[in-house]
Amino acid sequence: MSGERLLILAEGYSADTHYGKTMRGLLRYRREDVVAILDSERVGAEIDGVQVVGSVEAALAYAPTTALVGVATQGGRFPPAWRALLADCIRSGLNVENGLHEFLADDPELGPLAALHGVTLRDLRHPPAGLDCPTGENLRVPADIVLTVGSDCAIGKMTVSLELDREARSRGLASVFVPTGQTGIAIAGWGIAVDAVVSDFVAGAAERLVIEGHERGGELLLVEGQGAISHPAYSGVTLGLLHGSAPHVLVLCHRAGAVEVDGYPGQPVLPLAELVELYERVSLPARRATVACVALNTAELDDEAAAAAVARAEAETGLPAGDPVRFGAGTLLDALLARLG
Repeated sequence: MSGERLLILAEGYSADTHYGKTMRGLLRYRREDVVAILDSERVGAEIDGVQVVGSVEAALAYAPTTALVGVATQGGRFPPAWRALLADCIRSGLNVENGLHEFLADDPELGPLAALHGVTLRDLRHPPAGLDCPTGENLRVPADIVLTVGSDCAIGKMTVSLELDREARSRGLASVFVPTGQTGIAIAGWGIAVDAVVSDFVAGAAERLVIEGHERGGELLLVEGQGAISHPAYSGVTLGLLHGSAPHVLVLCHRAGAVEVDGYPGQPVLPLAELVELYERVSLPARRATVACVALNTAELDDEAAAAAVARAEAETGLPAGDPVRFGAGTLLDALLARLG
């Protein structure tokens, strides 16, 4: 929630660009609320101007009000040593915000401890009550809906959505970022983590999200994508989002240079032109979506190689391309608005 003073819990992961992505997202998009980062392996360091401390006791000097779990661990489980860390936070009077698959409020030890100390445990991945299948209201939302889709997981679909939202709002457009994962929820303060929803109800959850996004004032809705349609493990959540959010337009996201699905050796990343065709073909028949542009993650490249990667993507797909973090989101937003008409 905006206005909280956040201690980001990143024990053992603050230098990890993959598993520490929640911390990095908060530092980029909610920096004003972060007062300290906890990682006993990097005491004394600074990350984006934020001090790294080694214990909850040391963090109290920065007057945090909430400890936010800033990591996304393998399988969404807490490392064993984290239980003592979470208990220290609770005993110190800190609320805890958690985006992992283990729900703290249901924990037989930490739940009662939180009640004893009068603090709140917020499990961001806990699905809301009453989810069901889509009703068709997604097709009647009076807003332009854009969904980020990808060639793989963890390549920046949330970042692209947030950068497009920033650019749109800077132009005076009534834009709303629609969060569908734990980091996006931690940044925006609302949303549904669709990867924790019963599979039959993912599309219904996505419908609920675009309805709420419009109710929050969005005439342009930037929906955070999840997974990838060709991913060997996480294609289901992608298809549910694609059908439930009923987007008018898609942004294809890709990590420049990737040839294999991360963590699945031998499983190829499909060519961009093939992905464009595939996403358009499997979009909701009642509202066929089109890919308007390609957003590249060029973080591992220098400027010259990044520019070359953008040129290759444009040549391969015939669509505008760019890296919204490195080069700005203007070109990509222009392409979206042109396609939306």
